[in-house]
Amino acid sequence: MDNRTAEYRLCKEIRRNLGSCILGKDVEIERLLTALLAGGHVLIEDVPGTGKTQLVKALSRTIGGQFRRIQCNPDLLPTDITGVAIYHPKNETFMFRPGPVMTNLLLVDEINRATTKTQSALLEAMEEHHVTVDGESHELPVPFTMIATQNPIEFDGTYTLPEAQLDRFMMKLTLGYPDAVTERQMIISPNASSPADKLEPVVDVEQIAVMMEAVKRVHLDEAVADYIVRIVRATRTHSGVQLGASPRAAISLTAAARANAYLQERDYVIPDDVKLLASSVLAHRIIMHTESRMNGLKPEDVIQSVIRDTNVPVRMER
Repeated sequence: MDNRTAEYRLCKEIRRNLGSCILGKDVEIERLLTALLAGGHVLIEDVPGTGKTQLVKALSRTIGGQFRRIQCNPDLLPTDITGVAIYHPKNETFMFRPGPVMTNLLLVDEINRATTKTQSALLEAMEEHHVTVDGESHELPVPFTMIATQNPIEFDGTYTLPEAQLDRFMMKLTLGYPDAVTERQMIISPNASSPADKLEPVVDVEQIAVMMEAVKRVHLDEAVADYIVRIVRATRTHSGVQLGASPRAAISLTAAARANAYLQERDYVIPDDVKLLASSVLAHRIIMHTESRMNGLKPEDVIQSVIRDTNVPVRMER
């Protein structure tokens, strides 16, 4: 068995492990795994009780890495996230005490309950994979993925995420309610209250890091790269959009498409990879005109319209 075949087998084991815990959410599990292998961060927005936290806990147990959780609230301070330098009188030196951000998988629960100042403490970690405390930089572990959750229906005591922070999330996902059959299966399960607690690791963080490097080597044809650029640029000129997707969005879509191709056991990207992930990667980065929102036009509708109007490359070379 060669290395690539072994990696594909491990990916299937990860899916199986997560699927045994989070029922009926195969698509969302695939998106989360795609973001992990692409080195991106994920924002999960949904109502309480749909399994957001359980999904992240299940992923952390599956990959066997360090896991930390931050429960956001208005009195949370930036140093509660990044860590702080503490003076030791005996040694007459300052020693860095790392915060929960120093981990492989960071769950930021109800991120919109933290103040904007505290939210900004995450920007450096999300983009540059290090934090700066008292002028000294501290590198984060590899891999590092942040998964944040927020409740879309609560507004009291919440702070809207700024566009600069939303743009640093590779994907935004919604779990939604399960169907009746799945919900019945959930409530009769003996582990219904904490399904993630029984999971065992199927990979380790070193193997995940190897997979992430393999994703970077997935071939991207110039025609597909041009296709991605045309889609992203079209969001900026759409009549219903005030602010379109950024160049960072194009980079994120490319990385996600590579990861999706890898998970489909291909070493090259095809246009369908781009189409599949465009809404998850681009929609949360788009700001609509007020009139468009009042008329019921959503960012997801804009993305689908752009995809329909963008010519698909029919010839690719490797």
